[in-house]
Amino acid sequence: MAKNNSSILHIDSVSVSYGRIEALRNINLKIEKGEFVTLIGANGSGKSTLLKAILGLHHPSQGTILFMGSDITRLSTEKIVASGIALVPEGRGVLPLMTVEENLELGAYHYKGNVDEKLEAVFARFPILRERRGQQAGTLSGGEQQMLAIARAMMAVPRLLMMDEPSLGLAPLIVMELFNTIGQLKAEGYTILLSEQNALKALVYADRGYVFEVGSVMLEGTAQELTDNAQVRAAYLGGAA
Repeated sequence: MAKNNSSILHIDSVSVSYGRIEALRNINLKIEKGEFVTLIGANGSGKSTLLKAILGLHHPSQGTILFMGSDITRLSTEKIVASGIALVPEGRGVLPLMTVEENLELGAYHYKGNVDEKLEAVFARFPILRERRGQQAGTLSGGEQQMLAIARAMMAVPRLLMMDEPSLGLAPLIVMELFNTIGQLKAEGYTILLSEQNALKALVYADRGYVFEVGSVMLEGTAQELTDNAQVRAAYLGGAA
């Protein structure tokens, strides 16, 4: 895959196997600076596996992953995170016995700037977290935990913000608030890679998307092209126009 100086991420012919099971097959994907790209597909289609491969939690059996022009395919997760990639994991992944503030401070582990200033910026965006700053994260509601997970990732000031199924298990009103927040982050210049089963919401906010089926990319295009595609509408958008 040809390099582009504006590209944040290039994934070239990546496959990932779990033993004899090939979870991803020959994935090609790119993200430009400031883009919001979404991965849509059913549970088990390979979306989460790709995010984990990017973060170094699974190493590809073939192919390369370039981040900011550098090969990160075989780097450790710690080095990949330090290079500027943050993941909001499926299921939130907050540390339940630690306070909200302690969770946020952990997110800034690799941040070289003023952590207190960044903390204030995050509290300004998520006022409920300021109110809960001394509260154990495990006592928050599901929606509050998701806000904390996003805020924790933002504490690292990432060049690429990845989110894995952030709307999973949340009430419709909270999902709407969540996507409004993601849309605001995109408007502020964050580069976002979102894995999401709620394809209808994801495509409203995204610039482009990739449709995953059984470990392969079956379709790709602009958000509008995918929304207008009859196969995508039938499979993921409930027949919506």
